[in-house]
Amino acid sequence: MVDHTLSLQSPAPTHALLDASFATIDWQAPWLRHLYQLNYLSKKVEMLSKQVDNSEVMASGFKARNTQDSDIKNSISYSTTVIAEVLNTAMAQKNTEHENQPQTKPTQDNKAHALQFVSQDVLPEGEAYESFIATTGNIPTRDNLHDLFNGSIWLAFPKTKALLNYHHMCEIAEQGIGDSRGRIRDTITVFDENGAILVTADTSIGEALINFNWQASLVAPRDKWDKPLAPSADAKAAVYIFGHALLEQLIQPRKSLCAHSVVINVSPDFFGLALPERMSYLDSRLAEQMHTLLSQEDITPRKLAPLPILGVPHFWADNADARFYDDSHVFRNGRRQKV
Repeated sequence: MVDHTLSLQSPAPTHALLDASFATIDWQAPWLRHLYQLNYLSKKVEMLSKQVDNSEVMASGFKARNTQDSDIKNSISYSTTVIAEVLNTAMAQKNTEHENQPQTKPTQDNKAHALQFVSQDVLPEGEAYESFIATTGNIPTRDNLHDLFNGSIWLAFPKTKALLNYHHMCEIAEQGIGDSRGRIRDTITVFDENGAILVTADTSIGEALINFNWQASLVAPRDKWDKPLAPSADAKAAVYIFGHALLEQLIQPRKSLCAHSVVINVSPDFFGLALPERMSYLDSRLAEQMHTLLSQEDITPRKLAPLPILGVPHFWADNADARFYDDSHVFRNGRRQKV
């Protein structure tokens, strides 16, 4: 039996700053606004990713890189990484302010476990990533952008992430782990990596998106769309990104980037909520909706509606010009049944 107990007493590594890739994150980007509200996380990553001018450091009598963030450095053991520690601290702060400790969703053969972020090295060789999370509550985390955004989504949508892990485990129990994941796990993976949520108090906007009607969903009702950097209680539609791989790709935005979305209809009161309350409500609704979706007999990734992400009103300056949507290579025609 593998011992998953973590030792937190081991010596800290000799570095605690992040590489230059983290300095490229624009935390003020509209599609990151729902994560920027995780105040500690964004500020700590910004601070740890600052590039140090060695000449200035030496002139000040300090050694480069080792003394920039002693609180993080001194708390790290062999079982964690810099990003894991930042995420754990952010989770503890968020729990204190708003919520209880998030947990995995138990399956028939497994109990719920409190979540924590750990080093990828703690994952036993040959054990499936999803199984390790479900049976221990430990989320393997590397010091890279992909895992930073994955952890950020765990913080923003803990119920939904736990629900997706639960469905992974149900499928693994039934199908085992083979060359093919199957339609349910494929759908989970597509949404987990590349998903987005359209939240709307105007059902016609969601219906138009599902039907590839870009004019009726993104162009004509533009004045109904929320501005992420200046939220309005009068808004009728907003998009929140769930896919951590999509967030990583948006470090270098490209018009061709396309999310796979679900539509959640809400009452107008949703847009009067402060951002943390919006996210807590949305997490509960999204978990319910994804459970219903993944329980459908005919579920496939095609149930997720394509959404060219830079076409979301107020996400990208160029889309203020309606001609932005004339690009048929990005905004393609199509027909689908209502999800």
